[in-house]
Amino acid sequence: MDKVAGAIADPVRREILLMLRNERLTAGEIAGCFAISRPAVSRHLRVLRESGLIHDELVGRQRFYVLDAEQLGELAKWLALFIRPSGWERRLDALETEVYRTRRERRKRDTADPEKRNTA
Repeated sequence: MDKVAGAIADPVRREILLMLRNERLTAGEIAGCFAISRPAVSRHLRVLRESGLIHDELVGRQRFYVLDAEQLGELAKWLALFIRPSGWERRLDALETEVYRTRRERRKRDTADPEKRNTA
């Protein structure tokens, strides 16, 4: 997990992972997307490969890089320990509270004035 966390600590490496999310790319295609030198991109690819996040496939004379996202699983489980409920869950809890409050107020009102109960 430490190697994976170290590998994704760099923004260039995270961007490379995003690029490889849907397709395999050559080092040249990856390097063409950055304003850094090709050797620098090669070093980033080596770090990602050593962490197990990517692997390369030799097809003819070209080497393609492919994402191996399974290595992120252990880190994702650890990070999930710190994630609070999503915004939607909190909003749904607030909605549930409001529904209970409205029902309670309606019951009080209907109990106080039973003739208004059937007017809605």
